[in-house]
Amino acid sequence: MARSMSRFEASLLRPAKPDGDAPWAFVILPREFSDTLPRRGRTSIDGTLGGHAFRATLEPDGQLGHWLRIDAALMAAAGVDFGDVAAFEVRPVDEEPEPEVPDDLRAALDASSEARAVWNDTTTLARVDWIHWIVSAKQAATRRKRVDEACDKLRSGQRRVCCFDPSGHYSKAFKPPRAAD
Repeated sequence: MARSMSRFEASLLRPAKPDGDAPWAFVILPREFSDTLPRRGRTSIDGTLGGHAFRATLEPDGQLGHWLRIDAALMAAAGVDFGDVAAFEVRPVDEEPEPEVPDDLRAALDASSEARAVWNDTTTLARVDWIHWIVSAKQAATRRKRVDEACDKLRSGQRRVCCFDPSGHYSKAFKPPRAAD
């Protein structure tokens, strides 16, 4: 059953410290929209920006809301730029898509048939949370440790990442990028 579209307008913000080579913008979603989503952590949406369709994964903002990264291609297609107030129509996806497994985690899972078997037997949302826990590490050493811990836990039959706040609200671990002045 398709969920209904929500409409809102938001300013396209330029991140103060963009990552990667291509420019990108972000918007903070209205709280009333985030409140309608099925989860406070990462969640996928279908939407339009200026009439151009997209699918994206929202990131938690640590305040029980979400923010959305908008790539340069979508900005160009929609004819919008930094600072513009843009019209969005969005809705949660009916079924969460399978997440892209990072190369380091994929290699670790490939090296352990027991961990891979449990991984394959978990839900898509559990895999989203495992990946989010790993990629949210701020240091390379922490990330490597989390990949190893994930495989150990999966090998022991643990199907969900334990003690991870996917919303960032209680841990204060997540927030949207800081906007450039």
